[in-house]
Amino acid sequence: MSSSEEIEKQKDKEETSVTERGLKEDKKDEDKDEEKGGFIDKVKDFIQNIGEKIEEVIGFGKPTADVSEIHIPSINLKRAEIVVDVLISNPNPVPIPLVDIDYLVESDGRKLVSGLIPDAGTIHAHGSETVKIPITIIYDDIKDTYDDIKPGSIIPYKIKVGLIADVPVFGKLTLPLEKEGEIPVPYKPDVDLEKVEFDSFSFEETSATLHLKLENKNDFDLGLNALEYEVWLAEVSIVSAKLDKSAKVDKNGISYIQLPVSFRPKDFGSALWDMIRGKGVGYALKGNLDLDSPFGPMKLPFNKEGGRTRLKKKNKEEGDDDDDED
Repeated sequence: MSSSEEIEKQKDKEETSVTERGLKEDKKDEDKDEEKGGFIDKVKDFIQNIGEKIEEVIGFGKPTADVSEIHIPSINLKRAEIVVDVLISNPNPVPIPLVDIDYLVESDGRKLVSGLIPDAGTIHAHGSETVKIPITIIYDDIKDTYDDIKPGSIIPYKIKVGLIADVPVFGKLTLPLEKEGEIPVPYKPDVDLEKVEFDSFSFEETSATLHLKLENKNDFDLGLNALEYEVWLAEVSIVSAKLDKSAKVDKNGISYIQLPVSFRPKDFGSALWDMIRGKGVGYALKGNLDLDSPFGPMKLPFNKEGGRTRLKKKNKEEGDDDDDED
């Protein structure tokens, strides 16, 4: 064998030896990576097992929540006050702080109002608490935003609540809740003085009955409980009082109310002669109605100016005189 052939053969041996060493080193690195990965997985499993054992021994668990009730304690022409009662149960041996409560009220997928309540309190260990979430809906805001929402109507709503609690072992959890219902957009009632009937008439004092017409322009029934009112005839205040009066006013319906009064006709000045001659006399009304509704109590104002009515003598044989024309 020539010297050149021996040199080539020696080179091939050296290359083969280098390749084998490289393969062995790569295999060692892979084995180390596998050992490292296996160790990390074992640590993770160990920590998870410890957490599960602690949870089993100590009794940690996720809290639960449910919307137990929705109240509407106050409704007027400007706003509706809503209170959402959420019952939260804590199965853990330690108190759970409520970090935040966020809420959203929608109607047909359109936002009505939203808000956030920070630091909402603490749920006692192994206990249940009712958390009250106050929400205010401003009618002008939603009527200005959505043209199809009209006074007197009933609109559907969906309340979405997210309770964010800090629970040991689990960390921060969000408990999502939803509840649907309906809420009214009240319409101002229309109150008219149809006529004034008197039993006895004298310049010094006259006893009479005011016949009021109450028109309900809402798409829901109203129940009248009380009436605060002041009445002017010929720009003279003849009565200001509060009357406890029960009456039902059907949706988009009319009811009639009779109010007994006494006044001094001589205080009317020159307008007295129009009253005596049976001509119409100007009147004004203002006050408040205390009402019940299917959604809760309401206190709605009324105001009527520039109306005209007539002073009539009561027909004792036939009862009320129904002739209201001028």
